[in-house]
Amino acid sequence: MRGPVIVWASWLVGLAGIGIGVLTLLPGQPEPPRIPVLVELFTSEGCSSCPPADELLLRLDEEQFVPGALIIPLSEHVAYWNGSWQDPFSNSAFTERQRAYHPTTGSTALYTPQMVVDGRMQFVGSQRMLAENAIASAIATPKAIVDVTVTGEASQGLLQVDVAISETTKLGNAEALEVWIAVTESALETDVQRGENARRRLRHVAVVRSLERIETLARPVPDRYATDATVQIAPEWQRSNLRLVAFLQEPQTRHIRGVGQVTLP
Repeated sequence: MRGPVIVWASWLVGLAGIGIGVLTLLPGQPEPPRIPVLVELFTSEGCSSCPPADELLLRLDEEQFVPGALIIPLSEHVAYWNGSWQDPFSNSAFTERQRAYHPTTGSTALYTPQMVVDGRMQFVGSQRMLAENAIASAIATPKAIVDVTVTGEASQGLLQVDVAISETTKLGNAEALEVWIAVTESALETDVQRGENARRRLRHVAVVRSLERIETLARPVPDRYATDATVQIAPEWQRSNLRLVAFLQEPQTRHIRGVGQVTLP
């Protein structure tokens, strides 16, 4: 019994330091459902300071060590580091997504590794303490419920996906909400041959293979809403390592107002 007491005590101290109320569990009482938090990492295989951030994102996903939070990661490989080494997972769309965060997160320049938590807080992506504090803070922000379900396969590589959104009244006077779907792949490794990470083997988790805005819900946002989409799965992606992530994002503030995920059947 001493182990759990120490764990909960450290959590209480950490959360008290950032001003978050804590629910104390009685002995034998089950842990309440974890609150989903979207953690985006803008990274590149061409950046020598990125591997520690990639490893931190992997640990956040595998160990889920922030109490009360269900960490849902997105690893978005930007294109501006491509030179002597071409990052095979890079996409200029992720560069533009990173750029869109500048006015709202206080970032003044593009840099890697950059971690963005729930579209609200940004910092150098290898800083574990900053990541823990930001994620712990994020669970106190009301979120809508987002459920993602794979309902069928229209044809080889084309999945039918349902996204059910509920409890948006908790968001108060929310803006219009964009509905996004990402496909991520984990357990990816690269032997980098050139550039700043030459001769290094890099591990990646939750690499974004595709990211699409499928709909925008105008104000007033309904308390319950359902939509569907067709998602393309490329044959070279390992299906057993894929996840679908759906999230709600305010287009002006860039705040994440709900997120959910599902592994492929």
